[in-house]
Amino acid sequence: MAEAARAPGTPRKKAAVAGPRRRVANRAPAEPELLERWTGIITESLADDKAEEIVVLELTGRAAFADRMVIATGLADRQISAMATHLEEKLGAAGLKRVLIEGAGGSDWVLIDAGDIIVHLFKREARALYALERMWGADLDERDGDPGEVTQV
Repeated sequence: MAEAARAPGTPRKKAAVAGPRRRVANRAPAEPELLERWTGIITESLADDKAEEIVVLELTGRAAFADRMVIATGLADRQISAMATHLEEKLGAAGLKRVLIEGAGGSDWVLIDAGDIIVHLFKREARALYALERMWGADLDERDGDPGEVTQV
């Protein structure tokens, strides 16, 4: 920031020299009991709907947007859409009212935002292409020697 103050030019140019502002996450982690309960509901629902390769990634302390990520594979658009609908219904019945679904209209990837848990439902090809397990898994986490957990369900 000191460099930006000495940089010649307008405030806009100085801001460009300083670069993007760092934002501190002000989101508190979810209560562990609720997180476990919702994760159980999600994985059970996906298993009941015949999802394949269900994986739960622990993101607490590593991501500002969620504490857990669940990734699963479906065989067809219809199956993936049905899995998303069933998840929304079951989480609503469990008391989680704000569940947002993106891409359920027939795509290779459906994202379900359940607040503290993010669920990705993929077709096999899309899952291989995006490789979220590699991006968020324990293999790439060198932070404080505390790797995130990857749980195959």
